[in-house]
Amino acid sequence: MAQKKKKGYATRFGPRYGLTNRIRLANNESAKNTVCPNCTYPKVIRQFSGVWACKKCGIKFTSKAYAPVKPSQIKTEVEEI
Repeated sequence: MAQKKKKGYATRFGPRYGLTNRIRLANNESAKNTVCPNCTYPKVIRQFSGVWACKKCGIKFTSKAYAPVKPSQIKTEVEEI
């Protein structure tokens, strides 16, 4: 009997768009649940390329374009309101 394939993030596209593009999309979408380096809140959103912001404490920090790196490697800047 054939084994069932594991579903990933990019399986919704089926055979369209090429394997390389689907792998890149899966890697980008799997990195969504990242932790804030300031308050360790698990929801950090990407504002634009390389700039990330925490929903809870409002800190903005720079990192890689599609997935933030480990908190020890991040330089943070606190915005004063």
